[in-house]
Amino acid sequence: KASWGGGGRGMRPINGPDEVVEKVREGRREAEAAFGNGEGYLEKMILRARHVEVQILGDKHGSIYHLYERDCTVQRRNQKVVERAPAPYLSDAQRAEICELGRRICAHVGYECAGTVEFLMDMDTGAFYFIEVNPRVQVEHTVTEEVTGIDIVQAQIKIAEGRTLAEATGVADQDDIHLRGHALQCRVTTEDPQNSFIPDYGRITAYRSATGMGIRLDGGTAYAGGVITRYYDSLLVKVTAWAPTPGQAIARMDRALREFRIRGVSTNIDFVINLLKHPTFLGNTYTTKFIDTTPDLFAFRKRRDRATKILTYIADITVNGHPETAGRPKPPAEARAPKPPALRAAPAPGTRNLLEEKGPQAVADWMAAQKKLLLTDTTMRDGHQSLLATRMRSIDMIRVAPAYAANLPQLFSVECWGGATFDVAYRFLQECPWQRLRDLRRAMPNLMTQMLLRASNGVGYTNYPDNVVREFVRQAATTGIDVFRVFDSLNWVENMRVAMDAVIDQNKVCEAAICYTGDILNPDRAKYDLKYYVSMGKSLRQAGAHVLGLKDMAGLLKPAAARVLFRALKEEVGLPIHFHTHDTSGIAGATILAAADAGVAAVDAAMDAFSGGTSQPCLGSVVEALAHTERDTGLDIAAIRQISNYWEGVRHQYRAFESGLEAPASEVYLHEMP
Repeated sequence: KASWGGGGRGMRPINGPDEVVEKVREGRREAEAAFGNGEGYLEKMILRARHVEVQILGDKHGSIYHLYERDCTVQRRNQKVVERAPAPYLSDAQRAEICELGRRICAHVGYECAGTVEFLMDMDTGAFYFIEVNPRVQVEHTVTEEVTGIDIVQAQIKIAEGRTLAEATGVADQDDIHLRGHALQCRVTTEDPQNSFIPDYGRITAYRSATGMGIRLDGGTAYAGGVITRYYDSLLVKVTAWAPTPGQAIARMDRALREFRIRGVSTNIDFVINLLKHPTFLGNTYTTKFIDTTPDLFAFRKRRDRATKILTYIADITVNGHPETAGRPKPPAEARAPKPPALRAAPAPGTRNLLEEKGPQAVADWMAAQKKLLLTDTTMRDGHQSLLATRMRSIDMIRVAPAYAANLPQLFSVECWGGATFDVAYRFLQECPWQRLRDLRRAMPNLMTQMLLRASNGVGYTNYPDNVVREFVRQAATTGIDVFRVFDSLNWVENMRVAMDAVIDQNKVCEAAICYTGDILNPDRAKYDLKYYVSMGKSLRQAGAHVLGLKDMAGLLKPAAARVLFRALKEEVGLPIHFHTHDTSGIAGATILAAADAGVAAVDAAMDAFSGGTSQPCLGSVVEALAHTERDTGLDIAAIRQISNYWEGVRHQYRAFESGLEAPASEVYLHEMP
């Protein structure tokens, strides 16, 4: 061991005569480098040792007090990590023995001021072996102060001024010093346990310490914005916990360490927490080799650091803006998150109840038997996909979903998933589309949820293997989708069969859709004529579709053509028809009314605030137009307007993503692009 310094530097174990020369040379070289003097000495090596030290105070008048012992056994490479007072494994007789030994040693030499007499305890024999005296206040003095109530630092200063121990400590005699409870100290450092305890350095970006009953903090360089250099001690703060019992003190320390939040530099906190809850530590069976021989202390749970990530994100967006909205119009200054409508009553039974009780064929039969026109609201999917580049966040949908369930239970379905929303949620919104679906499903238990499924493309932009499509449909059905609108962009029925079969297997509504293009009334455009659509409709019926969808994704179907097409499909195919269109031309509302006259069972529309333009026709206007007619929808127009008012407030928030199309465009009939 080195004569001129400690901390384990210069110390080497010698296990036999053949190691003496080599280990002495190693130790002297390290001591020379650390302390400028390679002098050392030999002492008996205890293989299963505990490190116990006695706190001493001596005055200039020959008096010596001991303040009982500390346990400093938990060490790493002979450097203390956790210190406790009193040593929890000592009997009263052992405590009296070691404290008296420490006091006698210091009395023999006439010791003055604060000091520590250090011993090793042989776990096998219980014998104590003197190591050394440290003539100073040690880092771990805090635990002794907590259990004795004596301020060691203040006492040392008063002793140096010539005062007696009684004056310096406020205690008249050794017999008046008593132990009260138990304390332990942990050192929070920037040493990285996953990098061989090499001290980390850098700027502390966030710092929050613990507090509360029985917690003492002796601070170092720890504060937000503080810079930790590689040239100084890695200690950030000493944490001391006091409690009536050893177990309570450990629990209090564990709680305190878990409350710490230090970001910007690595720390040893997770390591110390692992140590505190290890059975060997809790059972007081540890030795000075505990850390070096217990690798599971280094198994750490990865911290998610969610708070720092959120704060960093908010700071970045506040200062720099979101890259998606850079250079785009901002929401008006008065824009506020709107409040959803109040719920008028508990959700009444709706179409989902029918599906759950009797199955998809019963839903199709019910559709075909209805005189009223059924409506699907597309605001949560195609409405914002068409107007706001699909950028609507889940929270804006989830807030209003209960109002749909309670105030509009007569809706056929709510289209809220699939299409581009799946990809955009992940790619641009950093959201989970599956969680969106789960939340919407819970909020609308009585309404059928609907999605757009691109056959073999699923919700992506490439062809997927059949097993992927099947598993996706299974997962979507399990998570909450009731109506699957399946289509193929080239109207290839064979390419739709895998997806259709998967939907049917899940006992959900399979709405197989025909994509409309061209103009069936124009004799010069004979490729996509009435016969083409009727033939495809029959093929989809044979493939097992419950409902026939007509997907007019560019908004090309004109009112007169709609009457001809839907009458033919209804008569020759025989499935209930669900019509989807876009209002790019400005007359899609008329097409919906013509479709209603021709006998379609259901149509898509968007809430007023999200209707028109490249979106769907206005839902409120369709309801008003059919009021007091044979095809009256039965929907509450007041409830529609309240929900639309909510959506109007939401739309202001997404001003940066508006399509910019401010008026109808008849050229859609020329380019025929959605």
